[in-house]
Amino acid sequence: MRGGSGGLPEGWVCTALEDVCEINPPRLPDDATEADLVSFVPMAAVEEENGGIDVAAARRLKEVRKGYTQFRSGDVLLAKITPCMENGKLAVVPAMPSSFGYGSTEFFVLRPRRPEFALWIARYLSRRSFRDAARHHMQGAAGQLRVPKKWLQTVEIPVAPLPEQHRIVTKLDELFSELDAGVAALERAQVKLERYRASVLKAAVDGRLTERWRQQNPPTETGVELLERILAERRRRWEEEQLASFEAKGKKPPKDWKRKYKEPVAPDTAGLPEVPEGWCWATVGVLTHTIKDGPHYSPQYSEEGIPFISGGNVRPEGVDFSTCKYVSTGVHAELSKRCQPQVGDVLYTKGGTTGIARVNTYPIEFNVWVHVAVLRPVKGIEPFYLQHALNSPWCYRQAQGYTHGVGNQDLGLTRMARITVPVPPPAEQLAIIQRISALDAVALAAAETSGNAMGRATHLRQSILTHAFEGRLVAHDPDDEPASVLLGRIRAEREEASSAPARGPGARRRSAARPRPKN
Repeated sequence: MRGGSGGLPEGWVCTALEDVCEINPPRLPDDATEADLVSFVPMAAVEEENGGIDVAAARRLKEVRKGYTQFRSGDVLLAKITPCMENGKLAVVPAMPSSFGYGSTEFFVLRPRRPEFALWIARYLSRRSFRDAARHHMQGAAGQLRVPKKWLQTVEIPVAPLPEQHRIVTKLDELFSELDAGVAALERAQVKLERYRASVLKAAVDGRLTERWRQQNPPTETGVELLERILAERRRRWEEEQLASFEAKGKKPPKDWKRKYKEPVAPDTAGLPEVPEGWCWATVGVLTHTIKDGPHYSPQYSEEGIPFISGGNVRPEGVDFSTCKYVSTGVHAELSKRCQPQVGDVLYTKGGTTGIARVNTYPIEFNVWVHVAVLRPVKGIEPFYLQHALNSPWCYRQAQGYTHGVGNQDLGLTRMARITVPVPPPAEQLAIIQRISALDAVALAAAETSGNAMGRATHLRQSILTHAFEGRLVAHDPDDEPASVLLGRIRAEREEASSAPARGPGARRRSAARPRPKN
């Protein structure tokens, strides 16, 4: 231990974490019966960054006594596995209905050697610098990296006199309460922005967005006429393909060969909203030349090469290539035989999070996995209009209704083709795109401002913690008992407990179960 040096205020000491808390203490006897309900805390019940925890969930003791981590009120739960630890999943366990709670085995349980240490420990370990150091020392396989207990025991923590700890923690609670209120307001603003963008898309596909424009710009070709042209072109193309096939086989077309043409299934308009005069409804299958998806298996990946994107990489604002995988040029050539995205195609998620569309505007080669469909719009259907229509609440709900499966859900290509889309005149499609772009620019600017503000709030939280644990947040009181005296008593108690003779089987556990006397 050291005090009054190394940049610490007078009366403070720096010591190993295990000196102020027991890490993963032995289980204690639970006085509940097998059928009793006890608090259960999965990893998802601990919030990131802010120390929130939900202990309301309960399970029967017989279900959790074995195979789960035991803890009690006042313990500090710290996630030890990636990415939960890096994301700041850490909390002090509040009062619970049961004497003990149980939870994920991916938690460290830190039991303070004095109850007053709990918030001090939690606040110190919530610093970004601790998480960075912990990540550096993680061990295990990729995706299963964990913080080693031996390293955690040796982590140094500054300890202030107990009265000063109380003043610092109280001040932190005060400042963080104000900061959390600001962050909550920003989060509400972001939710409102998402709702606003959804309302814009809804207005786009029901005609309200361009209502005034439509009054001032009579169409030269209505949506109904456009659909008729699309259907006629579809049939013409089929006939050309059939004639080419007959010619290649050296055969003459039979007399009734044109009767084999299958008219596309008409859209089910039951329950569809009214659309403006001159608009009509059509299925995705009619409005696209082709609908394809990527391979239904995981190809061999490479460290670099051709981007290979999945559903998580496709967002309305663009494709995220920064987190995608890569395949070699050889694998790319093989995958491209099945599906090769081109500029102007619409990428549409069909696995994982389904029903998200984005136009491919990237003049680079890349492949898609099975979770992404590639839609090639027919002439007369603007790609960005199709993107906005598919992302509208109406089409999104259809996509969710057509998504089947348990666990690995999938929006099949055949079902996808049945999604109904409103068809405005070609000129109005362009007007819709322009208006959405203008409104999106405003919304995205607001979202960026909000995101930057949240980033500054996170930075401010870390700055406040730095000041707190450097002793620069509250005034010092020279009359406070030095931390070294308290830690000396704790060390003496531990030495006395370890040298005391055992009084019989389970004596140590019963002794540990008794509350420690307060100073």
